[in-house]
Amino acid sequence: MIGIKKEGILLEKTTLDFENEGVLNPAVIKDGDIIHLFYRAVRKGNHSTIGYCRLESPLKLSKRNEAPVLFPEMDYESQGVEDPRIVKIEDLYYLTYTAFDGINALGALATSKDLIHWDKKGLIVPQITYEEFSDFTSSKEELNAKYLRYNIHNHKFEKDDENRFVWDKNVIFFPRKINDKLCFLHRIRPDIQILVELNDLDELTPEFWKDYFFNLDKGIVLSAKYAHEISYIGGGCPPIETAEGWLLIYHGVHDTLKGYVYSACAALLDLENPKKEIARLPYPLFKPVLDWELTGEVNNVCFPTGTATFEDTLYIYYGAADERIAVVSVNLPQLLEELLLYPVK
Repeated sequence: MIGIKKEGILLEKTTLDFENEGVLNPAVIKDGDIIHLFYRAVRKGNHSTIGYCRLESPLKLSKRNEAPVLFPEMDYESQGVEDPRIVKIEDLYYLTYTAFDGINALGALATSKDLIHWDKKGLIVPQITYEEFSDFTSSKEELNAKYLRYNIHNHKFEKDDENRFVWDKNVIFFPRKINDKLCFLHRIRPDIQILVELNDLDELTPEFWKDYFFNLDKGIVLSAKYAHEISYIGGGCPPIETAEGWLLIYHGVHDTLKGYVYSACAALLDLENPKKEIARLPYPLFKPVLDWELTGEVNNVCFPTGTATFEDTLYIYYGAADERIAVVSVNLPQLLEELLLYPVK
């Protein structure tokens, strides 16, 4: 098994109003030796904004803002701006996040050229009702039966059923174009799906998504395979380009008598055809074992969302028990060597 070093807690909640309930799940981008963290900040009442801090080295904080840098402005995000991820493609930063309106949780995008001024592009995943989802996918025998079980509306709120959509979260762009096309991951439980060969975001029309869902089985890139991820899986950190393939650090979930347990997992995807899985660890890369991972706003959670590489060391930043931000480190060449011991057949 690959050796992981738990470096400890990096960031905790403060008494500031916007982050007095918790800090978690940071987007991470490295610029030289500086690391920028855009993290989910939660105030009492479970309302989220995006806070910012800067690190002068992988574990040393040098600046932390006392106010959020991104916050709800639109109806679709009125109750929360959550769980950001960030990449830089050419000269533009893409920050994706989950927009929550109190009912629906859907992937949204903001872009920036300087990490200071942000242009919100709106929702980039479909607003598809539970009934439409069922109609589009029910004929697909190839799909895991959990798709309909996880994505079924219980009709408790009959008055506004038409405004209730299937949750589509964990939108994560690849950090470069592949074959001159944009590519991103997203997640409708229980699998991780992928979109490739996208020329422009304007292509994401209702007609595009209707065709996509009629062929949803072709968009699945990873499905649960091992015991630690058997309930469902979802995107974690932006893919890391290596000579061996795209290194994907994702989260896997399994149900226990004490509730769900969230672990960090690792897989490799083909560089030029990221729909193709090359290898996957058959065990968690790391999981909740320490007190502050086992107990918090949500117990038993290690939720990886960002990385930074310094020479051969990969630092993985994660939300611990939905209350604090922590870091692990791993030797990157050794991790890739370990992954290749478990090729997908």
